[in-house]
Amino acid sequence: MLTPVPFVLIIVITTVDLTTPIRVHYGAALILAPLLMAMIEGPWLTAVTALLAVCAQIVIAVHFDVLEVRREEAVQIIVLTVLSTMVVWFARVYQRRRRQFEQLRSVSETAQKAVMRPLPSRLGGLQIASFYLAAAAEARIGGDLFTATRTGYGARVLIGDVRGKGLNAVGESALLVGAFREAAASHRTLPELAAALDRSVGRFLADYAEDYAHPSEHFTTAVLLNIPEHESVVEVVSCGHPPPLLVHDGTVRVLESSDPAPPLGMHVLELGDECTDVFEFTAGDTLLLYTDGVVEARDELGAFYPLAERLRAWAREKPDDLLQSLREDLSAFCGGRLDDDVAVIAIHRVPSPLPRPAQDRRTGGRTAGADTAPGDTVPGRTVPGRTAPGHTVP
Repeated sequence: MLTPVPFVLIIVITTVDLTTPIRVHYGAALILAPLLMAMIEGPWLTAVTALLAVCAQIVIAVHFDVLEVRREEAVQIIVLTVLSTMVVWFARVYQRRRRQFEQLRSVSETAQKAVMRPLPSRLGGLQIASFYLAAAAEARIGGDLFTATRTGYGARVLIGDVRGKGLNAVGESALLVGAFREAAASHRTLPELAAALDRSVGRFLADYAEDYAHPSEHFTTAVLLNIPEHESVVEVVSCGHPPPLLVHDGTVRVLESSDPAPPLGMHVLELGDECTDVFEFTAGDTLLLYTDGVVEARDELGAFYPLAERLRAWAREKPDDLLQSLREDLSAFCGGRLDDDVAVIAIHRVPSPLPRPAQDRRTGGRTAGADTAPGDTVPGRTVPGRTAPGHTVP
C-alpha cells in the first residue's frame, strides 16, 4: 500500500521545484523518496527510486538551464547520487537483517508451540481461555508456562513461573511442561503429582548445574489444579505461586492456600493430602490463574496492578471476553511496558446439571459444598481443623 508513495513524492517535489522561482530550491528533498522506499521495500525498488530521484534533479537543472552556469547544481546532483547509492546499500543490509529476524521469529513461534501448546478451548464441561505476554520486545516465550489435560481424575491444570530469564528459563519451562504432560494421568493425587514434578526439576538442575551461577537459586513457582468432572469442587496445590481467583455471581474471591508447599526445584517434596485445598467450584463460576507478572505490573506512579479489584468489572463475562478486557486494561495500566512475563488462564465451568450431588470421599456421605459458600474449603477434603482462607475482595 505504501510502495507508490515515494514515486508520488518525486513527482510532487519535481513539480513544485519547476513551478517556483529559480532562487528557491526543493531538489534536495528528493533524497526522501529512496529513503522511504528503503524502509518499506527491498534494494531493487530502492535503486529504481534513487535513479528516478537523480533523473528528476537533472531535469530540474536542465529546465532552468543552470547546469553549466551554477556549479552548485552539478554538486547537488553528485551528492544526491552518492547519497542514493548509500541508501540502496542500506536497503540491501536492512533486507538481509529483516530476513534473519523473520527466521528467528519463526523459530521462536515454533519453539513456543513445542514448549507450550495452546490450551484446548474445552475440557469436558470447562471452557478455557488463555494468553501469554513476554516482557522482552518481539519475544514469543519466556519463563512463564501453562498447560492442561484431561485425566481419569478430572481436568488437571498447571501454571508456573520459572525464576530467571533467557534460554535457561525457556529450557526449564519446556522440561516442566513435558513432565506434567507425562505424569498428570499417572498420579492419583495432586501432592503426588507435585512431588513428581519437583523430582523432574531437581534432576534437570543437577544435570545442568554448570550452566547456572547459583543452581540452588533456580526454582519454579506453580499452582496445580484438579477439577473433577462430576463434583462441584476444585482441588488446589500451591507451590509458592500467587493464589487463584474465583469469580462467582459477580464477586471475586482469593483462594489462598492453607498450607502452601515450597516452589518446585528447591528440594524433593514429600507432600501429604493436607497440602491440597478443596474449594467449591459450581456451574457458572470462573477461575483465574495468573503469574506474578500481572500483579507486579506498575503504572507510571509505581503502583501495582490491582487485579482482583479490576476483575470485578468483568466478573460476568465469558473467558475469552474477560481475558481480552484484562489484557487491554493491563496494557493501558502499565503503558504497554511489562517488567516481567505474563501468563493468564480463565477456566469457566459451563452450567449443566450434574448427575447427582457428589459425596465427599473422605467424610463418607457428606455432599461436597452442601454447607459451604462458594470459594470456601469443602469440609473433610483437607486436614481436620484447617480451613483455607478463601476471602472476598473488598
